[in-house]
Amino acid sequence: MEHTERTMPVSLGQALASFTEQWSPRIVTKVNDYDVRVTKVEGEHLWHTHAHTDEFFLVLSGELRIGLREPAGERTVVLSQGSVFTVPRGIEHKPYAPVPTEILLFEPSGTSTVGDRHDEVPAHVDVTTGHALG
Repeated sequence: MEHTERTMPVSLGQALASFTEQWSPRIVTKVNDYDVRVTKVEGEHLWHTHAHTDEFFLVLSGELRIGLREPAGERTVVLSQGSVFTVPRGIEHKPYAPVPTEILLFEPSGTSTVGDRHDEVPAHVDVTTGHALG
């Protein structure tokens, strides 16, 4: 991203309106070595793990459920609009959106949408480190 792009305000609504693909995040800005990404999601993602980084979720609209496989067992967190949750590094997780949902993600630049270790990637999930807007 060029310096001039990083210094211009970004409307999250306009950023989200600029694409239709599901599970295909767009990078709206950078903060130091981190990407701020927005994406539209519905249905299931896949079980995956990020070995070296946490993953931050903010639900902008809709509802996101995140299945977690933790040492104490499996559980699901439910995030409604305005809720935030951080999946700790190394925890296997699987996001699921029962309704059309828009989320903001905050993670190190270059982080793959399917993590370092994952199940088979379904066709509707974009394997990417984030796309530029526009």
